[in-house]
Order: sequence, then C-alpha cells, then structure tokens
Amino acid sequence: MAREFSRTNRISEVIMRELAQMLQHEISDPRVGMVTVSHVDVTADLKYAKVYVTRLGSVESDDDMDECLKGLARASGFLRRGIANRIDLRIVPELRFFYDKSLIHGFHMDQLIAEANTDLSDDTDTEDK
Repeated sequence: MAREFSRTNRISEVIMRELAQMLQHEISDPRVGMVTVSHVDVTADLKYAKVYVTRLGSVESDDDMDECLKGLARASGFLRRGIANRIDLRIVPELRFFYDKSLIHGFHMDQLIAEANTDLSDDTDTEDK
C-alpha cells in the first residue's frame, strides 16, 4: 500500500520551492522574465523532472512563451547545479520545462461563467417586468 506522501512527491515539492527561489533571485536572462513554477513531476528513478511554469503579467503570445522555455532550457544546467548544492540527493534530476496552460484555461472558464451569470441575470430582469 502506498504511503500518503511518497518520496518522489516530497522531492518534487522541495525542487519546486528551490527552483522558484532560484528563478526569482539568480536568473538574469531577459527571455525568462517573471516565471512561476506551478508544478514539478519527478520520475520514480529521480532521473527526470518535468517542471511546469507559467508567466506572470499579461497573457503573451506562443512565441514569447517558446523563447521563455528556450531560456529556461539553456539555464537548466545552472539550475540543476544549484539544486545539487541546496538539496542532498544522490541523483539530481534532469530538468525539462513545460508551459502550464491551466492558469489561462482557468481565466477563460471564469470569463465564461461570468458571461453566463450576466446572461442569466438579464433574463431574470426581463421576466420580472
């Protein structure tokens, strides 16, 4: 039976915290900008980590996000070395960065719900008259 918090989940959380700190304070690549780590998935053998990131600020084009991911991929060795210095692990996972679209999807869903609510309130206002 699996424990509630497996080792890979704990390592994912620690890597996510450390990456967030490093991206905020130590990366100076202008392509990266204001990046937030939303989730980290580490494989069971700890060889690879999928790092899901979002950009803060305005919604930008796919080209801007591609440039951001290229900047993160270029800095992955530096970030991996920083993780190795901060966390005592025998194997430090190779970092692979992916864009997390869940934030934009959430904003879109909120917009649809707000539109549905305004349509519903408009319909009830016309029925009351």
